[in-house]
Amino acid sequence: MDDAVLDVALKILEKFPLCDRCLGRQFAWLATATTNQSRGFAIKLALTMELHQKLINKDNEVISSLKTLAENGMFEPARKVLEKAQIEISSKSKCSICSIEHGSIFDKIPELIPKIVKMSEQIEFDTFLVGSVVPPHIQEFEDDLRALFNLEFAEPLKSEFNRSLGKALQNVFHKTVDLKNPHMVILVNLSDFSIEINTNPIFVYGRYKKLVRGISQAKWICKYCGGKGCEKCNYKGRYYDESIEEFICPPILKEAKGTRYKFHAAGREDVDARMLGTGRPFVVEISNPMVRSIDLKKIEQIINENAKGKVEVSDLQFSSRKVLQELKEKSPISRKVYEALVYVEREITDDDIDLIERTFVNIDIHQKTPKRVLNRRADLMRVKRVYEIEGIKLDSHHMKLRINCQGGLYVKELISGDDGRTSPSISELLNSPAICEELDVVIVERGIKH
Repeated sequence: MDDAVLDVALKILEKFPLCDRCLGRQFAWLATATTNQSRGFAIKLALTMELHQKLINKDNEVISSLKTLAENGMFEPARKVLEKAQIEISSKSKCSICSIEHGSIFDKIPELIPKIVKMSEQIEFDTFLVGSVVPPHIQEFEDDLRALFNLEFAEPLKSEFNRSLGKALQNVFHKTVDLKNPHMVILVNLSDFSIEINTNPIFVYGRYKKLVRGISQAKWICKYCGGKGCEKCNYKGRYYDESIEEFICPPILKEAKGTRYKFHAAGREDVDARMLGTGRPFVVEISNPMVRSIDLKKIEQIINENAKGKVEVSDLQFSSRKVLQELKEKSPISRKVYEALVYVEREITDDDIDLIERTFVNIDIHQKTPKRVLNRRADLMRVKRVYEIEGIKLDSHHMKLRINCQGGLYVKELISGDDGRTSPSISELLNSPAICEELDVVIVERGIKH
């Protein structure tokens, strides 16, 4: 801004009518320890004083500028100067930015407060944030104004409105404004002053064990009928009657009085595999909760009672989006330990076990997407690491393997070879077909700080 503040302000008012608040906002980042309304009033007062002095000294050229202040500036002291000098002036204009019927956008704040209070009566929150949707014509006008007069210290109306309403609500709620992660978000549409209130999600971390086979992690809707029921799914609309997420999420959703849930886990086990040991980490995300201080110990008990020994949860605790992101990012690389019951077509020996243990030590496994999931996943080549395998012979054709590996490894295919799509494999090493008859996940490394 090359010109002095007063000169620029007068040029603005010569072209556009602005109230004290909207003029002051064009210089909002100068002399910040005040309000935009006070700043705008001070600018107009300084201009009026300067022009009045010149008028007293018989400089009639300033009359047009005083008229600008009185009319486009809607400034009563300038109007009084002109009236005293018996100079005719036109009626006041309306502010080009904040003017609405019967006043200003900011005059609506006292009317909005009781409505917001009533709408938020049933919501439990400690922090909040105000947002607004500004009509496009106001945004465009402000953009053009800043560009036309090179207003590098200006603040948009949206920011001031949000701050003003937020301060007023603080005095009513006695709650804290949180700019980063508020519990409740109040959104006001400045076109019609409609109000929308949303609450930010709550996140609940825990671990689950799946103690029986035949339960999917997520609700698996039939792809043929979309859940309506058909011959392919025996008219159930789904492939499996039960899922981990349906045991865990509804009780949390109910207690939080939210609108919906999302279940996020650190990987997934096959439907026919159990999840044992300390369990698999997960995070439940509840959208628009009305209650935040839910009793997680009580919920944990409800989930475990309803699951009747099929699923068991532990370590429920409040979490965050950051933990959820870490869970997703680290799951593909975190260590996992499996126990597999393996059938080998030929007779196996103790030497075979020894060969497996010696071969699969810090070795990279190259896997194309398994044939069994090609219908729903892209055909890619993955490289995953096996850190070690411990084995024990059970009978002439069976052995149990404990496989310590990187997350994302397809363990069944590590055993079978998947017709050469996984290499090296147990089948390839033993030169005999081998299949995984039973699979259990026994350790899932947490890999995140909570």
